[in-house]
Amino acid sequence: MNATTPPFQAVTWRQLPCTVKEFTESPDRTPIPVPVEGRDDLTTAIELATRLYSGTRTPDPVPTGVVLGATDLPDGIAALARPLAHEWLDEDDLADHGTGTRTETGGLLVIGCYDRLTLDPLRSLLLRSYRGAPHALSFLSGRDAASVAWNIAKQYAVPGAGADAVGLFTDTDRPPRPPGVRVFDDRDFERADIRAEILGTHWRRVVFQGHGKDDSVNLGEFTICGLSPAAAARPGLLGPRCSYGLPCYKPEDKLVPLHRVPAVELVLSACNSGPLADLALYDPKYQLLLNALDGPARTIASAVSVHDSDRPENVAWMRAALAGEDSVDALNSSLAGSHPYPAFMRFGVPHTPSPAAVAVAVAAAVASGHSPDPLVLTTARRLTALLASGLLPERHPLRPRLTRLARKTDLWAARPTHPADQAPEEIRASLAADLQSLDHAIAGQVAANPENEIMNYPAHFGDRSRLDPEVHEVVCHCGRPAQEFTRRGLVPYVLDTTCAVCMRCGDVTFRVPDAPRLLAYADDEVVRGGVLEVRAELTAARPGPVRLGLFVPAYLRADTVVEPATTRVKVSQRRVEEVLFRVRFAPDTAPQAYYFTVFAVQDLAVSTARRHFGVVPHRT
Repeated sequence: MNATTPPFQAVTWRQLPCTVKEFTESPDRTPIPVPVEGRDDLTTAIELATRLYSGTRTPDPVPTGVVLGATDLPDGIAALARPLAHEWLDEDDLADHGTGTRTETGGLLVIGCYDRLTLDPLRSLLLRSYRGAPHALSFLSGRDAASVAWNIAKQYAVPGAGADAVGLFTDTDRPPRPPGVRVFDDRDFERADIRAEILGTHWRRVVFQGHGKDDSVNLGEFTICGLSPAAAARPGLLGPRCSYGLPCYKPEDKLVPLHRVPAVELVLSACNSGPLADLALYDPKYQLLLNALDGPARTIASAVSVHDSDRPENVAWMRAALAGEDSVDALNSSLAGSHPYPAFMRFGVPHTPSPAAVAVAVAAAVASGHSPDPLVLTTARRLTALLASGLLPERHPLRPRLTRLARKTDLWAARPTHPADQAPEEIRASLAADLQSLDHAIAGQVAANPENEIMNYPAHFGDRSRLDPEVHEVVCHCGRPAQEFTRRGLVPYVLDTTCAVCMRCGDVTFRVPDAPRLLAYADDEVVRGGVLEVRAELTAARPGPVRLGLFVPAYLRADTVVEPATTRVKVSQRRVEEVLFRVRFAPDTAPQAYYFTVFAVQDLAVSTARRHFGVVPHRT
């Protein structure tokens, strides 16, 4: 193609079949056709893309492709995609791909409108492809047929020489700054115009890492925004604050519209930045992934659910970016020791070599010693973790009492070298009294301040753990399938942690070994000024008293009253107990998505169950 010829040409739907035929017959001399009829935003995206891409080339095809809902897509789209795969499956054969009933090997490319990317059948494909061959699974999608065609077209584009910047923007880490990567962290967010930096640079590859929801990624006061000004809102679907006429929760002059970011590759390193269609929290008008797909980026890496990306993943990504390796494979390989599921999905055909596969982590077996009393040893292990792991700061109010109990358990657990001062029954009674008193104190501190350091145990212990390869299929409290897995502590003062993850609800439950099991049930929505009824299901690890409580995030507490804040129940072993809570909302509570967390405390162990819900206006 002539260097002065734009890589894309805007066409109508009627023109698409003929222009696709012309392009596929001579891709080096013909611009890539893009149907923009009724989509002025795609015309703008083509203008942005023209500054990023300088020519066309057919990428190396993947072994196998499939089009979901092919009969619903306009003529020309399937033909434009055909060179991207060697063989094309029928949609009915997708469920058997990679199960052994077929003989395909290598990567699979799934194409279809976003509303076809659902839990069934993609969950099984995602799980089967994880830790498999590099580039095992890729997607091309969009909010409608025009967006799908646009994302297919971008796969043929060749980045120009000026699109060479590599960047990492993180609100959760202060990573190293290797030559060749422009790194921005929270310190930079306070002194630089990050919006201008992002929109004014032609990025070859860029990562946005921070907390957020389906619709946004936080970078300090700056926000990567998923709002599409072109898409129509869908009545009845939950939206963020702005969908209800309220101002954004961040300064609006610091919003970065994702579809305007001039990048060849975007990595959205935030939980749930690209959920499957039937797991999405918000109206598609506000979703980050769809906004990115409408923009000029040829490749988007987004998180299908929750993940623990931190310093190791940032370093792995920077190394992969500088070496020309694949972002999704690098990130998922780095997280393979933490998650039994793929954290990131690739939207785009693989264009680069990938890193070598990482071996699956195997948990080390720990030999158990003699146990004078199971409750004494359980308590001793938990006290060691609370006092020696660094979880609780030196001036934490629980430390003096925990230290005194630790001295007792040390004596009770030691091999007797002198006559015992107490009989086993007396020891157990004394220990039970101490535990009840401390459990009451822990529950009270958590209810008064849910950000208490003790509640950070899943992350603190998880960072010092290794993933156990055994994974159990369970049912989330939303009714969808979930995975329950355990991270094994690598050092003696770190407890194992068990987590259940649902692709929609995220990390719904956490507990340590032999701690109570919790689930939480409530309606998906509550009206402003209404009452949300919450039913907690508790299965205790041993008979005896358990303290429970419920809290909402800090930004919702001023608008709510929780009844009761904490409560005490006496449970029988293995019997499921139901505990009821009520959350009352102020009439002016902002409508948007929120969550609540139910917690249970027994024998110094805190178990949690988190559930999302939405506050909505009164319906007329």
